[in-house]
Amino acid sequence: MNIGQAAKISGVSAKMIRYYEEIGLIPQAVRSDAGYRHYSSPDLHSLRYIRRARDLGFSVEQISELLVLWRDRDRASADVKAMALSHVTGLRAKFAELQAMARTLEQLVQHCHGNDLPDCPIIADLAEPAAAAVAEHCSQAARRTPRLESTRPLRHAIAPPR
Repeated sequence: MNIGQAAKISGVSAKMIRYYEEIGLIPQAVRSDAGYRHYSSPDLHSLRYIRRARDLGFSVEQISELLVLWRDRDRASADVKAMALSHVTGLRAKFAELQAMARTLEQLVQHCHGNDLPDCPIIADLAEPAAAAVAEHCSQAARRTPRLESTRPLRHAIAPPR
């Protein structure tokens, strides 16, 4: 079958199939006399395997290792399990990072007035995250700390204890 048919059946785009061939993740396809790629059932099986691994978030490098393990009938399942557990740890870390990003964006959205004025904490944070945090801290501190209108030293404004 040609690359278009292989792409449709495997769920891997023709562009990605060519890329996987280019980087050596899958062997170069057999070519017809006219130069068209031809894929066999084992090729499709490999492409489906790759697609499933990609769906689970494995990187191309990890998939390369998994393909080696898949083809090695003398492999130890402990090697596959260790790799999967390592991937789970990475996914959990990425999930925590995504949650932190969502919390940050939610905070920025809450502080954005969303009106016709140009002031926007979201833009300010994107431009200079540290400056936006300092500005927000100063703004909160200013709301909590009353301003003294007098220029006299504070000791004159407070009556001495008796």
